[in-house]
Amino acid sequence: MTRFGYTLMTEQAGPKDLVRFAAEAERRGFDFEVCSDHYFPWLDSMGHSPYAWSVLGAAAHATERVELMSFVTCPIMRYHPAVVAQKAATVDLLADGRFILGLGAGENLNEHVVGERWPTVAERHDMLEEALDIIRDLLDGEQVTVDGEHYRVDQAKLWDLPNEPVEVGVAVSGPESVSRFAPAADHLVTTLPDAELVEDWHETRADAGLERGRVFGQIPVSWDPSDAEAALDRAHELFRWSGLDWPVNANLPDTKAFEAATAAVRREDVAESVPCGPDLDAVVEVAKTWWDAGFTDIALVQIDGSMQDRFFAEAAEPLLEKLRAAAPAS
Repeated sequence: MTRFGYTLMTEQAGPKDLVRFAAEAERRGFDFEVCSDHYFPWLDSMGHSPYAWSVLGAAAHATERVELMSFVTCPIMRYHPAVVAQKAATVDLLADGRFILGLGAGENLNEHVVGERWPTVAERHDMLEEALDIIRDLLDGEQVTVDGEHYRVDQAKLWDLPNEPVEVGVAVSGPESVSRFAPAADHLVTTLPDAELVEDWHETRADAGLERGRVFGQIPVSWDPSDAEAALDRAHELFRWSGLDWPVNANLPDTKAFEAATAAVRREDVAESVPCGPDLDAVVEVAKTWWDAGFTDIALVQIDGSMQDRFFAEAAEPLLEKLRAAAPAS
């Protein structure tokens, strides 16, 4: 069964609105909710970037049923991995076991704020692997002391742990990161509907004697009740960065760099990848490419925080009905 989620997009809404959206998304029938974890928005026009972990803690109390997930947290610079483990355990306790820790190698946009140099992608993957080992050991209840290549931990232990260890998803982008992280995580997170990458993940886990796990992806949507052109304008203004290749996104340092990098992105470029306007069937057509590629969990991003209330009131339930009717049963 394909699960459909809602994205708490911290870059386009403040913390109180995000918690309100979390409760409303549950009420409208979404299966899970993912929360971006940024220090900066991608573009100045997005206008927000509250602390994701405060939002997740509040959302855990504002909801009762939906799973919650960080999408994704970088544990290599801005946060020390020992602190990430503590945060994950606490949110999972607040959510009564509904939390999944999503991890990734991060973007310069958010990590440079602590004043360290931005490592190469190979070094970031080394750091993420070491961080993941620390996090999983702490979530398993171990007392951890590490004098590693990238991190030091001195007799760390988590005193408030859920009954079951927090599940972990890792964002990957290619064969090297799949071979490295598939045996170390529970679930896959990736940004493109790449069937070959998904199958490679499952094969790597099978070779390690592990269960397949879930596959998480995300689809931006610019819904509008009547005006497709206005919806496209908003998508172009707020989400044109999503058309850049991920190696570019990961290395740009600030919103000014994203403004410059996306200056040549046209409205028609955005229209090719983002369903815009009232046509819910167009969203289903895009989602089909993801479940056909083997994705089990698809989170929707409704672009533009100012449209969320109308999206919930007018589009969310009929869209979920259409998606579930079209998605494969297993």
